[in-house]
Amino acid sequence: MNLTLRIWRQAGPDTPGSMTTYQVSGISPDMSFLEMLDTLNEELITRGDTPVAFDHDCREGICGACGMVINGRAHGPERTTTCQLHMRHFQDGDTIDVEPWRAAAFPVVKDLVVDRSAFDRIIGAGGYITAPTGSAPEAHATPVPKETADTAFEHAECIGCGACVAACPNGSAMLFTSAKVVHLNVLPQGAPERRSRVRDMVAAMDAEGFGGCTNTGECATACPKGIPLPSIAAMNREFLRSSLG
Repeated sequence: MNLTLRIWRQAGPDTPGSMTTYQVSGISPDMSFLEMLDTLNEELITRGDTPVAFDHDCREGICGACGMVINGRAHGPERTTTCQLHMRHFQDGDTIDVEPWRAAAFPVVKDLVVDRSAFDRIIGAGGYITAPTGSAPEAHATPVPKETADTAFEHAECIGCGACVAACPNGSAMLFTSAKVVHLNVLPQGAPERRSRVRDMVAAMDAEGFGGCTNTGECATACPKGIPLPSIAAMNREFLRSSLG
């Protein structure tokens, strides 16, 4: 496959950026999107040019590091992570635009790399369960109904990639925050901090400058792990209860 790539290049957070065009050839349909970018970078390094900076880690679709906007869609044309997107979903001769996440709370560090530490601060505000030290409790000491366990696991699948923020026209982090709130609040272990958790995490989210949610649903559509849109409503109910109580 021969492709034309238009990639956002930005030397640093305080310098202006622009789209730069590159030609790549000999791309196998079985390559992942990141392997294709590796091929481009090898060519750039051979020519003495600066390679394109992009985030990646496990390349197995579970770490959430590889976020980028491909042809205007978070993670590209398939509902998966960028590292699991394969070049067979493109055609020979295609022009592909590649950009970083676009959100005020995710400032560009370099090229396709953005600072997503805002997510870490939201989790740090309450995305945990405080437990006394000592021996671990017996595994079956606290029965959890299957429906509750399924809900917790469904929301715990969030990998914090930021696709929900990138896809949202408002740059909202409601889906991410709701996933972190709901997966702990539905479990009995999370009950003691249930009210403070939702208040603190929502306050941290607002402080980071994310936009408001207007229920467009683009976040859930783009989420590679399928976090459901109703989780936002569930978090809103939790927040209302904590405010009234």
